[in-house]
Amino acid sequence: MKYLHMVAFLLLVVGGLNWGLVGLGGFMGSDWNVVGMLLGTWPMVEWAVYVLVGLSALWLVITHKKACAMCMGAGNPMA
Repeated sequence: MKYLHMVAFLLLVVGGLNWGLVGLGGFMGSDWNVVGMLLGTWPMVEWAVYVLVGLSALWLVITHKKACAMCMGAGNPMA
């Protein structure tokens, strides 16, 4: 489960950074969709990446409390 958590976290970071760049690019009048830039010639692969990012977010929402050391009190100044 640790590896699944790590892969899900990595995909969530990739997705979050990509959406941040899409938003910034929108303000600048550009298209900064990095996933689209890298995989745009393979739309099925690009969509698969988006689905994996979404599934990773869902997985982390469901398992976060159990896996997060801060939520469990270790190193949490609010606990």
